[in-house]
Amino acid sequence: MSKQVITINRTYGSNGRLIGKALSERLNIPFYDKELIELVSQECNIPAKELEKVDEKRANQWHLPLKEAMQMEPQYHFRPMNDVLFDAQSTVIRDLAEKEDCIIVGRCADYALADNKDCFSVFVHADFDWRINRIAAKYNKTPKEARDIITKTDKSRASYYNYYTNKKWGSAKSYNLCIDSSKYGIDNTVKAIVESIKIFDSTKASR
Repeated sequence: MSKQVITINRTYGSNGRLIGKALSERLNIPFYDKELIELVSQECNIPAKELEKVDEKRANQWHLPLKEAMQMEPQYHFRPMNDVLFDAQSTVIRDLAEKEDCIIVGRCADYALADNKDCFSVFVHADFDWRINRIAAKYNKTPKEARDIITKTDKSRASYYNYYTNKKWGSAKSYNLCIDSSKYGIDNTVKAIVESIKIFDSTKASR
């Protein structure tokens, strides 16, 4: 039976999470972002606070599981926690997509679900100056501070995605839909995604 499986990647400050939440409410299907960390924590018996430190970050060979007994287990032995989290999250993402309709933000979900014919992948971006103004206002930062935060976060997300997928973060060919939320706003971006999914679903038989 066909399912609605939507992945959302996003530039920092583009409202990607809020768009995902609004889309979840519009379609009445579950939404997963940082909730994935808790699911992996339960599955692998690794403290969520340790996973949060490496969430959506490229592997670092020096950041290994901190509990010595855990580190000596075959599946974790001398592996960066980033790799442990990525593999476990990918498994959780595939399991979720198999059993239910869902919206998943970040975590290279589009790559994890590359073989899932129901998966519709979205990349949300926005004008850089618009993002600076939004982040500065939201977190009471100067424009320079906001610019630095955005640049650093985007660089980290791109490095993470490119490292684990061998694809280019933000490249149009990596997604079914790329959309500028600063031009459309949250509501119209959600509407555009919904309409695009309808077209996507109508062409499944021919793909």
